[in-house]
Amino acid sequence: MITPKWRRAATLLAAIALASLSAAGPAHAVAPAAAATASGAAHRAPGETVATTFFAAIDALDVADERRDGYVRTAYRHWTDADRNGCNARKDVIISEAVEAPEVGPGCTLAGGTWFSPYDNVVVTDASGLDVDHVIPLAENWDSGGYGWTAKEREQYANDLSDPRTLIAVTARSNRQKADKDVAEWLPTAGYQCHYTQDWVAVKTRWGLSVDPAELAALHRIASGCDNVPITVVLAR
Repeated sequence: MITPKWRRAATLLAAIALASLSAAGPAHAVAPAAAATASGAAHRAPGETVATTFFAAIDALDVADERRDGYVRTAYRHWTDADRNGCNARKDVIISEAVEAPEVGPGCTLAGGTWFSPYDNVVVTDASGLDVDHVIPLAENWDSGGYGWTAKEREQYANDLSDPRTLIAVTARSNRQKADKDVAEWLPTAGYQCHYTQDWVAVKTRWGLSVDPAELAALHRIASGCDNVPITVVLAR
């Protein structure tokens, strides 16, 4: 069995509890206006740790219109095996996020195991029913600044195992419903929307990605019903 390296596995009991609480709202919502100011986005350095809050991180994001021209999915080489452990990044995510670990066979084949898909509150007992989603879709990454990156930077993003918020194992159905939509166009089940949006903002912060005006408005709307939780990221670029 491969030891998970980058995501703290939930227990099945916690997963079921999350499903049962999907309609519940935050205990103490804080207005975005109360957020502390995030530290200097203008002085980014790869490897720097940024400690901020959810609301401040939203306000610190650069705002720019999207740019889709020139995008092709093949611009992002993904599912590589950078650590040469015999499993590609997709399989590493699936193994790390198992509630009950699968057996890992030759060629990183998976048998057994249990997972919880927070996008739609579904328990999955067959790894073939899972997709690994880029929380910020590849096309959204391109729209938000990735169009100007090097091929190596896009590859690093597409296989980012260093931050557990970048990639997530979910049902194939929910991943395909989401497709390349941003938070103004698609959200997961109600009980996971705050967590999802916090991860969205953290990944955009980590990779220096912008938001478009409609996306920013959606982030403020969603955040008004969420707690102003701490967000800490290590900048990737």
